[in-house]
Amino acid sequence: MTTSPLLAAHPDAAHYDRTTIVFHWLTAFLVVGLFALAETWSFLPRGTPTRRLLQSLHISFGLAFAAVFVLRIVWRLCQGRRLPPASRGWLRVASTGVHGLLYLLMSAQIVLGFLFRWAQGEPFAFFGLFNVPTLIAIDHEQRRFIGGLHDTVAWTIIILALLHALAALFHHYVLRDGVLRRMLASR
Repeated sequence: MTTSPLLAAHPDAAHYDRTTIVFHWLTAFLVVGLFALAETWSFLPRGTPTRRLLQSLHISFGLAFAAVFVLRIVWRLCQGRRLPPASRGWLRVASTGVHGLLYLLMSAQIVLGFLFRWAQGEPFAFFGLFNVPTLIAIDHEQRRFIGGLHDTVAWTIIILALLHALAALFHHYVLRDGVLRRMLASR
């Protein structure tokens, strides 16, 4: 394995801390799972029990995603290990840009999810344990616009996440610089 000169200068910082790693992979799992649920129910007839179950799971996992995302941001700002950049030049700019855009889009997606549900005028619950109150009255006529935006942002997140994963594989197999290993469990 060839290690990036930036990583070699900081051998003690070869991995992110375990909590950061857990938040990263939990976020990835939830994003892909939420997307898969939404895409799956789109093939089912409206009003069927299976479609409603998938929608209910989407809402509950969406609420879990919102909580994980907020905790991830708090952890990153307060406790998370900061690693030196793994790349220089345009790779660093691209990496920083994609990460920033992913965070921005995930934030927007959470807000859009809440707005869309409130615009539908229906209560939503977290795995049937408690209902989330409507905090903002949204005109029912706005639901198509908000729903379309929610869908567009979801596809954009999935495409960027795929590019992010491909970039990690490029770093691992082509550049052989240890970047992918940073987000895998440390010793």
